[in-house]
Amino acid sequence: MDALREMLAKRKKGMNYAGIPSFCTASDLVIEACLKQAVRFDDYVLVEATANQVNQFGGYTGMKPADYRDFVYKIADGIGFPKERIILGGDHLGPLTWQDEPEAEAMAKSIELVKLFVLAGFKKIHLDTSMRVADDPTDEVLSDETIARRGAILYEACEDAYQELLENNPDEVRPAYIIGSEVPIPGGAQEAEDSISVTKPEAVEKTLKVYKEQFEKRGLNDAFDNIIGIVVQPGVEFGDEDVFHYDRTNAAELTRVMKKHDNVVLEGHSTDYQPPKCLKEMVEDGIAILKVGPALTFSLREGLFALSMMEKKLVAEGEQAHFIEVMEETMMKDPANWKKHYHGTEDELAIKRKYSFSDRCRYYFAQPEMKNAMAKLFDNMSKVHIPLGMLRQYMPQQYIKVRDGVLKADPKELAEDCVVHLIEDYNYATKINYMISDAFYC
Repeated sequence: MDALREMLAKRKKGMNYAGIPSFCTASDLVIEACLKQAVRFDDYVLVEATANQVNQFGGYTGMKPADYRDFVYKIADGIGFPKERIILGGDHLGPLTWQDEPEAEAMAKSIELVKLFVLAGFKKIHLDTSMRVADDPTDEVLSDETIARRGAILYEACEDAYQELLENNPDEVRPAYIIGSEVPIPGGAQEAEDSISVTKPEAVEKTLKVYKEQFEKRGLNDAFDNIIGIVVQPGVEFGDEDVFHYDRTNAAELTRVMKKHDNVVLEGHSTDYQPPKCLKEMVEDGIAILKVGPALTFSLREGLFALSMMEKKLVAEGEQAHFIEVMEETMMKDPANWKKHYHGTEDELAIKRKYSFSDRCRYYFAQPEMKNAMAKLFDNMSKVHIPLGMLRQYMPQQYIKVRDGVLKADPKELAEDCVVHLIEDYNYATKINYMISDAFYC
């Protein structure tokens, strides 16, 4: 049994702690951090690529599905992490990046997209057809029937691709699928919101019913044997500087009703920046797949900024990497990935480019200027001694680990540990008897 279906089986037996975080990222340093922390548990790691990051045209990373697979596997090989313990996921697979095209063209590209993900060995497939395409009516909500019909088409394409895999390997694991019509947009809310509406139980029931009807119309009568989750809005979201925390009381009606559907779990998107207690309550309540993305690179950015601040004290001006300044220049030179998402005065925009929870700077980490600045920052800081008092000032959590001899004062290790510090919250939420503690400075 594969890890995702094993998680579902555990929950059927009443093991309500069973869950899994889904790390949605294309950052090599973040992926490396995710794999390194998992070595301690001989654990599976679920790493996902979103359709706008990775697709048949390269996405904004320049990678096709097979390229992303090889990218992740190369990182794993570099640190000795077993590839068989990596679960690759495809997130928001559907017409996400082709919404300006009519259905025929958008769905043709979506079919090719999902097939390439399955053929590349991705085992968690999120089928997302919740967005309008060019010839959908703009004056009414996209119907559940339309969403499910398109989703069933993509499911069938995935299963066709899986049959191709079986021809070469009869033991190939079948993909596990996620559906859902109340799907938050990738990367967090674009506008400030006053409140978040929890998905109504009747909306989930209708989604399941309509999908079943559409599957049966296509002769896919066993489809729900392979669908392990449904995306809902449990009341969590984030924006530039707002985080809506999980409130299990507000979600109680939804989670109670879903207990009768023990063949699926709920998948929560935008769980970034949730307190550990909220994450654990989500898993206990049946939201067993916890998607996290921007918070990962936000944590990495925090580490890189801290190193840059220390560099200004320890390295001669002419030799400094000026990582923070290079990031600002790179984002200003090509504003396409943040302009529509950040709003305000010039001063407010300058703050958001660096510190927004939406973390649009992650789109620039793979740019040559950014990679060069990062490499120079690591090189500079590896050649100097970082005083423990300074490390405590700028990286207090990492200071404790260095002080206690469990982390090297290596700049790359320090930056990656900022990501690990975040991941610990997800370990706490998805592992039994896992302990975390706040950092006490003494």
